[in-house]
Amino acid sequence: MATPETVHTGHGVPGPVQPSLLQGFPAATRPPGPPLAAHLPVARVQVETSLPHLDRPFDYSVPAELDQAAQAGVRVKVRFNGQELTGFIIERTTESDAGHTLVPLQKVISPVAVLTPAVRDLVNAVAARYAGTVNDVLRVAVPPRMARVEKDFLAAAVPEAAEAQRGTPTAGKTGQSTPGESGVAPGSSGEGGWAGYRNGPAFVRHLQEGGSPRAVFSPLQGYGQAAWPRLIAEAVAAVRASGRGALVVVPDYRDLDQLEQALLDVLPATDIARLTADDGPTPRYRSFLRILAGSARVAIGTRSAAFAPVQDLGLVVCWDDGNELHIEQRSPYAHAREVLLLRADQEGTACLMAGHARSTELQRLVEAGWAMPVEAERALVRRTVPRVLNTADSFEQERDRLALVARLPGAAWRAAKEGLERGPVLVQVARAGYAPSLVCETCREPARCQSCRGPLAIGGASGSSAIPQCRWCSTPAPDWQCVHCSGRKLRKGATGVLRTAEELGRAFSGKAVITSSGDQVKAVVGTANALVVATIGAEPVAEAGYAAALLLDGDSLLRRENLRAGEDTVRRWFNAAALVRPASDGGLVVITATESVAVGALLRWDPAGYARRELELRMELQLPPAVRIASVTGPRTAVVHFTAAVEHQLDPSGVHLRTAGPAPVILTGSAAAQQCDDVRTLLFFPYGQAGAVTRVLRSTKAAAAAKRTEEPVQVRLDGVDVL
Repeated sequence: MATPETVHTGHGVPGPVQPSLLQGFPAATRPPGPPLAAHLPVARVQVETSLPHLDRPFDYSVPAELDQAAQAGVRVKVRFNGQELTGFIIERTTESDAGHTLVPLQKVISPVAVLTPAVRDLVNAVAARYAGTVNDVLRVAVPPRMARVEKDFLAAAVPEAAEAQRGTPTAGKTGQSTPGESGVAPGSSGEGGWAGYRNGPAFVRHLQEGGSPRAVFSPLQGYGQAAWPRLIAEAVAAVRASGRGALVVVPDYRDLDQLEQALLDVLPATDIARLTADDGPTPRYRSFLRILAGSARVAIGTRSAAFAPVQDLGLVVCWDDGNELHIEQRSPYAHAREVLLLRADQEGTACLMAGHARSTELQRLVEAGWAMPVEAERALVRRTVPRVLNTADSFEQERDRLALVARLPGAAWRAAKEGLERGPVLVQVARAGYAPSLVCETCREPARCQSCRGPLAIGGASGSSAIPQCRWCSTPAPDWQCVHCSGRKLRKGATGVLRTAEELGRAFSGKAVITSSGDQVKAVVGTANALVVATIGAEPVAEAGYAAALLLDGDSLLRRENLRAGEDTVRRWFNAAALVRPASDGGLVVITATESVAVGALLRWDPAGYARRELELRMELQLPPAVRIASVTGPRTAVVHFTAAVEHQLDPSGVHLRTAGPAPVILTGSAAAQQCDDVRTLLFFPYGQAGAVTRVLRSTKAAAAAKRTEEPVQVRLDGVDVL
C-alpha cells in the first residue's frame, strides 16, 4: 500500500490521499498505527496551502490520544505531501469515502476552537463571492496564535468551568447577559440623537425589541454629542439591551478611538473588545479570545474585525463604506461591507450601513428594498449643517474675476480670515508633500524622468532642493528638456500640503498652522484659533467643530481617470464639511471647484440625491454596481486562455459575459511601471448570474494551477480601482 508521501492527489500535485476508515480493512491487512478514537474517528481538515486546486478539506484519522482535544474549529498539524502543515478541523465524522488508509493527525496545536461554525460558513461564503480560496480568507478571519495569551486564557477558563459545574452563576464574570441584564447604562438605549432622523426612532425601537432591521444611515455631524460615534453607540446599546451582541467596523484607528470612547459612555468597558492590527498581535489575539469566550459582546475594529466570532450576534455596522481602507489588500480582496452584508443574511442579524455620504452600492440596496433609508428631516439639516459657498458660481465670479484660476480665491481667503477669529479653520488639500509634481512652463505637459519616465518633483524634505528629481527612481534631472516642445523651464504643477501650509502661514502671520498628512496624521485638535491643513482623509476632529473649512483642489480630484472619481470626491467633501459648526454658529464651507453636479450635492446637502443619480447612470451604462465585474490580470497568453476557458464553460448554461480587453495594465508609483507587460480583461455580468460565474472562475483558476502549463493570473471581483 502506498504511503501518503508517494501517493498523488489526482490533481497533478503530490499530496496526502483520502483513505477510508481503518475499520473497513481486515485485521490482517490493517496497517500498524495508533488506536483510533472510538467516536467520530475521522477529522476533515482545511490544510493551510496557497494552491487553489488543493483548497478543500482532507480526511485524517483521529488517534485516541487526541480524541478530546481534536474538536471542530481547533488548529492542528498534519502530514501533507511529506511536510508538516497546519490547518483547522472543519468537522468530525464517522467515516470517509476516500477508499484508502487515513493518515493520522500529527498534533493538536491548541484545544481552543478558534474557528466557530458561523465564521466557518462566512469564510466559505466570502471565498465563493470573490472567487478566492478558503485559506486566503481564513488568514484574515482568524488572527495568528499567541501562545502566552492563549495559555493565560485557558488558565482563567478552568476556575470558571469548575464554578459552572457546581452551579455558581458566572454571567457576571463572562459578560453574557439576558435581556434586561446587559450592563447598559440607564437611559442609554433610548432614541437619543436618532429622534430627528426619518425612520431613526423606529430603527432603534426595533433593535431594543429583538428585531433585525436593516438601514442605510446618513448622520449629519462628525463632532460633538450628535456625532456619528455617539449615534452608533446608541444603536449598539439598544441591541445590547435586547441581550444580543454587536459588531462595528470602521476604516482606521482614528475612527476606532472615537467609537470606543462613545461606547464607553453607554456600555461597561468589559463588554467591548478592539480588533485591529494597529494594536499589535498580542492585544489583538487577547481581544479575539475575549469575544470567542463571550466575555465581550461588542466587537469593534477595522476590516478584519468583520469576521469576529461575536456570540448571539444581533447587529453588524459599517461606517464610511466608501473608504478604500475597507478593502483587504490581500487575495481575495474582500470588502468589509460585503462581508458584513453576507453575515447579516446568514445569521439573520440587524444591519446598519452609515456614512456622511452614500455610496452607489448602498443606494442600490435602498432602491432594491433590502434596506430602509434613515435620513435627517430638512428642518434638522438646516439647523445642523454649515453654509456652503462655491467660489465658481456667477455671483462670486462677478466679485472676483480670478476666482476660477486662483488656488485661494478671495471668498476663501475672507472665510479663513473671519473664521480664525472664532476658532480653528480646516484647509483640505488634495496632495501630500511640498510640490508633488512639475510641468513644463511652456506647454504645461508633465515633466518626466529621462531614465524611467517617472514624474519629476522638487527634491528635499520641504522642497528645498534646487534640482528636480524623479519620484520613482530618485534620479536628478539638472539638464531636463521637454520632449514635446524642447522647453527647459519647469513650474509647479500641483501644490502639496506642506507648501500650502507655508503659504498660509505667511498670509496669516501670527496664527498657528497645524498639518496633518502622511505619517503625521492627527486625530483631534483643540479649540485654538489655528489653521489646520490636512490632506483628504486625514482631517482631524475639532473638539467644538471648525469655524470654517476650505476645500481646495476640487477640480483635480474630480478629473481623476477613475469611474468613482466624483463619488469618492463627494464622500471626502461631506466628511470634511461634517466637521464644521452649523450655519447658525457661523460655520462656513468654501469649495473651489467648477463641476456642478458634485458641487450641487454639497450645496444642497443631498448625498442621497447624488448617489441616486450616479446609480441611474451606472444602470444605463451597465457599469458597477449595477452589474458585477471581474478583472483577470496577467501575461497576455494566460489571460486570453483563461478568459476563453471561462466563456466555454459558461456557454452551455446560457450565461454570456460582456468583456473588455485585454488591455495593457498601467501601474503608477514605481519605476517598474514602464516595464509592466501584463494585460487585463474585464468581465461584466449581472447579479442574477453571479453565482454561476464565480463558481466557474474558481474552478478554472484551480484547474490552471493544477496543470501548471501557464503563468498564473490574478482574478479579482468588484475591484473599485480597475475602472
